[in-house]
Amino acid sequence: MAEYILNTWYVAAWSHEVSTAPIRRVICELPVVLYRTHDGQAVALADRCAHRAYPLSSGVVVGDAIQCGYHGFEFGPDGGCTRIPAQEIIPPRTRVLSYAVAEKDGWIWVWLGDQSAVDHARLPDTHYMNSPDWIAVTHSFHFDCRAELVNDNLLDLTHESFIHLSTVGDDYIYKHPLTVTVDGDVVTADRLMPGVAAPPLYADTMNVTGRVDRFHATEFHVPSFHILHSGITGEGRPREEGFLIKVLNGITPIDAHNCHYFYAFCRNFGMDSTEATADLVEGLRVVLDRKSTRLN
Repeated sequence: MAEYILNTWYVAAWSHEVSTAPIRRVICELPVVLYRTHDGQAVALADRCAHRAYPLSSGVVVGDAIQCGYHGFEFGPDGGCTRIPAQEIIPPRTRVLSYAVAEKDGWIWVWLGDQSAVDHARLPDTHYMNSPDWIAVTHSFHFDCRAELVNDNLLDLTHESFIHLSTVGDDYIYKHPLTVTVDGDVVTADRLMPGVAAPPLYADTMNVTGRVDRFHATEFHVPSFHILHSGITGEGRPREEGFLIKVLNGITPIDAHNCHYFYAFCRNFGMDSTEATADLVEGLRVVLDRKSTRLN
């Protein structure tokens, strides 16, 4: 088993993926089963029955518990066994690991480490997904590479000049330096590109011509989440006045050679334009397909 940071939050799923039909996720080589109770609460348990290690994700949800599909043992949201068929006595040790869950702005996060160290203040700000001032396009991928390669890719966007020329790339990107700052477990790599042309995907969806100031600042919440603050403004104008983009990237390790990629592209322009949304869905699919191919 590779080494992982476990005392932290990892994106496990989108909210819409988790229901009363259990699903399985492998995170940091730990199998996890996700489901919802009758009142909609998301639950994360170790995906391994305490009896014969059968995957609980192959079972069914009964009330607030998940029933193993092998011998019918049932486990509640806290991991404790609540029923053993044909047996009234339930040994206290008959339980599975229960993980802290946080559901926020359409994301479901799990904390796999020390449950006494759970810190909700460490959840990144993702309110753009749930704000009337922003509209989001989302994608999910399984990348056949270790998570660290994706983290490197997002922190150094000079690759856009070579891989993504038809969408977000241009030769001028690598010609402008990065400013890197560190604040606790957040690393930010900021690049300002003044007086440049908007890239094709931006020019089409923003209907922009002429010279602009372009910027992107990757805010990396170590070890698994990136918020890319990106956009274009009039030359010399403050960033907050421009066409703004917040790209949210949840990079969740599966094992040493695979990772989950949860992606959301949020914008504050063209809110009512279905055409812009359709263009972004397709354009970003091309970007991410290209990224996946190059990282494999």
